[in-house]
Amino acid sequence: MRIGIRSAISALVLTSIVISAVGVHLLWWRTAQKVSQTLANTINDQIVSAVGDELQSITTEARSAMTAVRTLLTEKVLDAHDARKREFVFLSQLQSQPTISWVAFGWPEGSFFAGHKLGESGVEMLSITPDRKLKVDQYDYAGNELKLRTSKVEDSKYLVTDQQWFRDAIGADDEHWSILTVHPRGERLAAMLAAPIDIDGKREGVLAIIIELTRVSNFLSQLTVGKSAGAFLLDRDGGVVAAPDPNADELNALKTDHPLFPVAVDAIRQVGKAYDPGDSEAFRSQLTRDGRAYQAVLTPISFPGWSLVTVVPESEFLGPVQMTIRNLVIGLAVLIVAAGLLSAWLAQRLIAAPLIKVVGEIRHVERFDLDKVERHPSRLTEIENLSGAIGDMAQGLAAFRKYIPADLVRRLVSDGNAAQLGGAVRPMSVMFIDLAGFTGMSERLGDRIIPLLSRYFDAVSGEIQKEGGTIDKFIGDAVMAFWGAPSANPEHATDCCRAALACQRAVAEAHLIDDKGEAVRIRIGINSGDMLVGNIGSEVRLNYTVIGDAVNIASRLEGTNKTYGSTIIIGPETRRLAGDRIVARELDRLAVYGRAGGLEIYELLGMADASAGTPDWATSYEAGLAAWRAAEFTAAIAAFEKTLELRGEDAASTLMIARCKHQLANPTDEDWDGTTVARTK
Repeated sequence: MRIGIRSAISALVLTSIVISAVGVHLLWWRTAQKVSQTLANTINDQIVSAVGDELQSITTEARSAMTAVRTLLTEKVLDAHDARKREFVFLSQLQSQPTISWVAFGWPEGSFFAGHKLGESGVEMLSITPDRKLKVDQYDYAGNELKLRTSKVEDSKYLVTDQQWFRDAIGADDEHWSILTVHPRGERLAAMLAAPIDIDGKREGVLAIIIELTRVSNFLSQLTVGKSAGAFLLDRDGGVVAAPDPNADELNALKTDHPLFPVAVDAIRQVGKAYDPGDSEAFRSQLTRDGRAYQAVLTPISFPGWSLVTVVPESEFLGPVQMTIRNLVIGLAVLIVAAGLLSAWLAQRLIAAPLIKVVGEIRHVERFDLDKVERHPSRLTEIENLSGAIGDMAQGLAAFRKYIPADLVRRLVSDGNAAQLGGAVRPMSVMFIDLAGFTGMSERLGDRIIPLLSRYFDAVSGEIQKEGGTIDKFIGDAVMAFWGAPSANPEHATDCCRAALACQRAVAEAHLIDDKGEAVRIRIGINSGDMLVGNIGSEVRLNYTVIGDAVNIASRLEGTNKTYGSTIIIGPETRRLAGDRIVARELDRLAVYGRAGGLEIYELLGMADASAGTPDWATSYEAGLAAWRAAEFTAAIAAFEKTLELRGEDAASTLMIARCKHQLANPTDEDWDGTTVARTK
């Protein structure tokens, strides 16, 4: 059977459209499922972040209240037996810390006093004597004042010395968290921060800050992420800790009538051994209840055995997608014959192909590969304008990239780190580089210093990036860089040392000359340790940087080079971590400016893989240093003079000889330990 070309083309086009429609349907459906998963994950991440922030806020308020009241008691500003002052202090904490439900104090003989918040309407003061007589004074808020509502005395079954939390705290050394359910006025799940109170060496009692978890339930009800998602705090057996309830507080018990609560309980009970609340990893699962599918994410939180369970109905995302697909199939069936060929050709030629190219350029921008972005002409004005706008955006970002560490931004974007305040403590290494004599040089050169600085920054920046370092900032002539973030690096100390030596070589090879015709010299300070790294700053401007005592020490070590005539000084933790992969000599035990204790400082000489070992002059110097610390000053002078003989010139040895002679002429006290105290930064 033969058919005409028009029929063949029509048949091919119609077949292509039908196949495309089916393919699009299946592809769209799979994409929609992935989008649903992504959105569900996003919702969970937002909820986990919000709940984490709330729990952090609660614990922070509890610790603040504990610190305030505990200080007043231990410093004798407040006498725990002074009822009037005690009520005033407890009430002030309940009013100033919104999440706190109780402030309580128990005495070893069985007396107990507490301030208890009654929702948002008032407070009550409770006193229990050792013979279990309970006195309750309830107050209502009247503006900024309190008005007594009722006062009564009744028998109580509550005795503080019978409570496990009190027995644990009275024998403890410091504050600790615990969970309790029994209160003097009934049972309610709560988190408690308790600490023993010692006055003049005598244990006077236990101070407790209590947060009833109905406060957390009230907070969960205020989360509005997604249309119908729910978040619940459950224990490992599915028991409720907190669930969304806008009315839950110290007066109103928690109601678990949220429609997704049974789903959350099913989720935590069905996972079995596949999920352990004691781990740090979240667990994701899909489950069906009453014919409906749900996405559930179980995330461990800081309290042992508790999990944050986030439940998102899949229909929240897939329902509109299914309806759209159904309408699309109907529309395609109606228009397939009349507009099939024309629409397919026009869509492919004028829309699809140009848009695919534009999307590719957007991907380059997303990955911060701005040099790869190209402009694509199109017969459709909107698409051409879009392509031009993307090109202009890439050009603007490329210019702006010179002001920020582009590699850092690219890594943060790829890791999905949001630009918001926050950080974490990590083991890292930090390096400070400075130009020797920069102040005088800049005064003499004026604006002619800029080309010199530019060549200097180019030289050291390239070497830092080669060794995986992150350039934090330029401060005048100083360069600050760190290793170990945003990507973890177990070899951060070794890489930092290698980069420092490379910077020293690069500056020398760049032949940088100052206005006096002398070669420019640099000084480098390196230290390792636990540092706080993250987004630090304000809500309007952030800086991804590191702070901490270890960072301050590195800055001080950079300036210490002036004293010892060295180029690179490293701290003790860097020396320990780098180990036998570097060659270094110990310079001194130094108490850097601003610190009372001394620490060993080392001069970095080279990498072990590029060196024949520790030079004889360095060994001689360290022998002299040992004699110096043993107060054997004559032997130390001999060792330092041998160092000068072997090396020819060594500012550190000359300095130590002068110190030894001073000690011989002016003996110090018996508690002298050889530590040098820095008087300046």
